[in-house]
Amino acid sequence: MRRNSETVNRIYPWTVVALLWVVALLNYMDRQMLSTMRDAMQVDIHELESAVNFGRLMAIFLWIYGCISPFAGAVADRISRKWLIIASLGVWSTVTLLMGHCTSFNQIYWLRALMGVSEALYIPAGLSLIADYFTGSARSLAVGIHMTGLYFGQAVGGFGATLAEAFSWQQTFHWFGIVGVTYAVILAFALKDKARATGEKEEVTIAGKEPVWKSFALVFSNIAFWVILFFFASSSLPGWATKNWLPTLFADSLGIPMSEAGPISTITIAASSFVGVILGGFLSDRWVKKNLKGRIYTSAIGLSLMIPALVLIGAGHGMAAAVGAGVCFGIGYGMFDTNNMPILCQFVPAKNRATAYGIMNMTGVFAGAAITRVLGKWADSGNLGLGFSLMAGVIALALLLQLSILKPETDNRV
Repeated sequence: MRRNSETVNRIYPWTVVALLWVVALLNYMDRQMLSTMRDAMQVDIHELESAVNFGRLMAIFLWIYGCISPFAGAVADRISRKWLIIASLGVWSTVTLLMGHCTSFNQIYWLRALMGVSEALYIPAGLSLIADYFTGSARSLAVGIHMTGLYFGQAVGGFGATLAEAFSWQQTFHWFGIVGVTYAVILAFALKDKARATGEKEEVTIAGKEPVWKSFALVFSNIAFWVILFFFASSSLPGWATKNWLPTLFADSLGIPMSEAGPISTITIAASSFVGVILGGFLSDRWVKKNLKGRIYTSAIGLSLMIPALVLIGAGHGMAAAVGAGVCFGIGYGMFDTNNMPILCQFVPAKNRATAYGIMNMTGVFAGAAITRVLGKWADSGNLGLGFSLMAGVIALALLLQLSILKPETDNRV
């Protein structure tokens, strides 16, 4: 019996990763679908014929998502992460379902705002739960596998227009919403919070009655966290830039239609990022056994790959150069992405990790919103490629700070 129990204890953390991988996929899929279905929706909701109104829909989600993220992390540090994840999934899936019944712009607008609140609650809770289940050497790989769910969700969400054309935009929202609500019910039975032994009693690791302001104060008083926050925000600049502007850049620099540039850019980045998170997870988990800076060095390799890739993306010409630079960037970004939470765990106690990651999430989203707007102006003036190349300098500064200041004393600060 004891051997069976030990086997279950070894397997269940990976079950948690599998369960949350689906949640991550649904998280990005539901938010991404709207961006592809404007043409289908504007037939019934005429306000969407205006690009300004459509931009308002996209912007309200980002602003609400960013503003809520720090508080979402603080909540995740104080209540059951299991039920927070389930409630978050249930609410945004219900929102997705209800969007299929909208008949006016205002209805969609406020539902989109509510989706920003509910989706912001997931990432800090999900990543901190995985980090607590993997206190040993598999933490980076586990986080990396979970992050691939976000990549797949973004890719699947891109087929929203295809499904809307085959069925209708209403049915597309309706049935994906039902899928999410159903999965929330499944999670209620399958997902467990991470418990720790305290004598003969098991308790969920939470911040307890610590005031929210004190949690923020403890996080912000940590110099290492400021460095982590800076290189996270710095890498969010090209991360969002490739999502929002790389298809346009490829179309302009390669002289190909957007119908070709879009798939080339998104598939290149998504596929190579998948390779990067797996490679970065394996390397980090092994390196940290020999050197506590192993996770930082792995992340630094990722940042180092992003620097020449951004220069080549911005200045290069020709299909081979564009795809090669995209692959180099994707692998580097994946290696960086899979190690953010594991590095955070080396400097921030378990009770404040969700709060810290919520702050990081907010900063990354706002950095993404800022660079998207700036690159739009540069694109209008014909300097989009230069904008991509200049971001390499910001990444170089982040790399220097990361290597010179971060000096972990443990792989799991408690």
